[in-house]
Amino acid sequence: MVKKDKDMSGKQKAALLLISLGPEVSAAIYKHLTEEEIERLTLEISGVRKVESSVKEDIIEEFHNIALAQDYISQGGIGYAKTVLEKALGKEHAQAVINRLTSSLQVRPFDFARRTEPSQILNFIQNEHPQTIALILSYLESEQAGMILSSLPQEVQADIAKRIATMESTSPEVISEIEAVLERKLSSTVTQDYSDTGGVDAVVEVLNGVDRATEKTILDALEIQDPELAEEIKKRMFVFEDIITLDNRSIQRVIRDCENEDLILSMKVSSEEVKDILFKNMSQRMAESFKEEMDVMGPVRLRDVEEAQSRIVATIRRLEDAGEIIIARGGGDDVIV
Repeated sequence: MVKKDKDMSGKQKAALLLISLGPEVSAAIYKHLTEEEIERLTLEISGVRKVESSVKEDIIEEFHNIALAQDYISQGGIGYAKTVLEKALGKEHAQAVINRLTSSLQVRPFDFARRTEPSQILNFIQNEHPQTIALILSYLESEQAGMILSSLPQEVQADIAKRIATMESTSPEVISEIEAVLERKLSSTVTQDYSDTGGVDAVVEVLNGVDRATEKTILDALEIQDPELAEEIKKRMFVFEDIITLDNRSIQRVIRDCENEDLILSMKVSSEEVKDILFKNMSQRMAESFKEEMDVMGPVRLRDVEEAQSRIVATIRRLEDAGEIIIARGGGDDVIV
């Protein structure tokens, strides 16, 4: 017999929720979980023998309320969610739902800023210390952050990008002090905790949102300040699968400039979408030849595939630098007419 709802752990509740939702829905949910999470949940599910209908109903209701709260938070922040839930569930029940949600999901700081126009945020932060600006940008949506970074003076852009890339955990006290700068103009309630932000992936997302001129200015400066960091950022800014974002003329040029062996090896494990667009831009004879070689190739080493894809990406970057092809980016200056 399963214990009462209030005595159960989050893992046990999750297992019972999946049982209640049925195999088809549970299988769809599994696709979004890590292998470790799937193993733990499957083990928990396998130990369940019988679930009282009242316990099942309580768990489904709790999940429904938390899902509603998360939706309300995305619409208007924690304060808005709390107000709406209090009207629907009562003050005590609403607070319990909010507490469960924020403790498990960790609502990120600067939630209010992510719902604010970039130009307005820029007005608030442009005179702040570069480290302060970097922290704020690392919490914003990449498109927001890219627009703001593009609008800042060129002499500080690279410095801020580097600070985002090398940023580590930030204490709630520091976050609180920085939030106060913005909260003088905007009011919101946020849940704070030690938060990991920044890193190379974060600065790549930001740079993908800036215009080409800003990106080049920042990367050129970083190549002088920190060549290794600049190269790491460049490697992550365009990956092989992004080839689908190129126009047909550019893809045809890439195919001409790359070794056939690299293309075949890369396509062997690529998505169907990538294969289709590459085959579409080859001659019929070349496409048939590639398909035949891929069919008889057999298993390939991941390292060999990654090296082949890296060479193709390097070719794409070289062609872009030479003005031979265009990679669409944020900022509006890469519109093809």
